[in-house]
Amino acid sequence: MKNAYPVILHPDETGFWVEVPDFQIDTQGEDVVDAIEMARDAMGMMGLELQDCGQPYPSASHLNTIQAAPTDIVTLVDIDFVDYRKQWERLPIRKVCRVPAWLCHKAEHANVNFNACLEKALKAELGIEE
Repeated sequence: MKNAYPVILHPDETGFWVEVPDFQIDTQGEDVVDAIEMARDAMGMMGLELQDCGQPYPSASHLNTIQAAPTDIVTLVDIDFVDYRKQWERLPIRKVCRVPAWLCHKAEHANVNFNACLEKALKAELGIEE
């Protein structure tokens, strides 16, 4: 699902603090581009949390209902929650595992890629085919 939500970029000493009223969240950015990217990421993370809890995404407010100071920037930021979840799920996560020392030494000597080996073994264990 793709939508666009209003955000308010409040200038401050270090760039912008960003308010996303429909999600009731704030973030920050060093410049306008960074602030918009951070707003999109914050909305994406909140959207994943809502989806995982079985709650609906908030409706997007109309831009003309947003109240801001004259120095603020009010704009829309789009987010595709389906695409965001796909990207997030592909991120590698560091896990610590233990193997016997003798097996570790043999694998290192054979130049085994531990990450690829573990991923392949987990897919096999879970019956996941590519």
